[in-house]
Amino acid sequence: APKGSVMLLHACAHNPTGVDPTLDQWREISKACKERDHFVLFDCAYQGFASGNPEKDVAAVKMFIEEGHNIGLCQSFAKNFGLYGERIGALSFVAKDQAEAEILESQVKILARPMYSNPPVYGARVVSTILSDAELSALWRKEVKLMADRIITMRASLVDKLKALGSKKDWSHITNQIGMFSYTGLSEQQCDKLINEHHVYLVRNGRISIAGITSKNVDHLAKSIHEVTK
Repeated sequence: APKGSVMLLHACAHNPTGVDPTLDQWREISKACKERDHFVLFDCAYQGFASGNPEKDVAAVKMFIEEGHNIGLCQSFAKNFGLYGERIGALSFVAKDQAEAEILESQVKILARPMYSNPPVYGARVVSTILSDAELSALWRKEVKLMADRIITMRASLVDKLKALGSKKDWSHITNQIGMFSYTGLSEQQCDKLINEHHVYLVRNGRISIAGITSKNVDHLAKSIHEVTK
């Protein structure tokens, strides 16, 4: 990319691949961005939904700030607070000093004014109420971990059932990936067979929503995938 480009990075639970860099890889990315004077903009839509730990899921963001990047951060609370219909989130910037912070604030207000002027407050107040209350915040963290653990369990269950059916393919990428989505490695033709013959609906690049897998449908999904990949 040309020097001084804006680099959009997913903080965790990369959508659509489910493949997150390791901490060592994040350091290399940070180094490369700094060498090329890139501005880093983090998309943080699944905080807590990767590992189940909201702090762990923003390790990359914290690392970049510690290494001197003045980042931009786009946060969404639609998924991790169950407020999808509210489209609640936050846009934050790290400035080098107070003067730059005031300039950034002015520019953001100029952009926001013609777009929506004043955002709806309901979702923001729900999130603020939860995070400002120790008991509610603890309950939220417990429920986020429960959801993340369920997704991780469904990944493992799907792979285990494929193996039990006798599949000889390597499905380890499904359990190695993280978050709500997975690239299964299925071809367009295999996806078409899943849709037309087994009524398993997915996009033709093989991407599926792991969050849509349940203990009630995982057997059918595993059998269907096994049938089209024999």
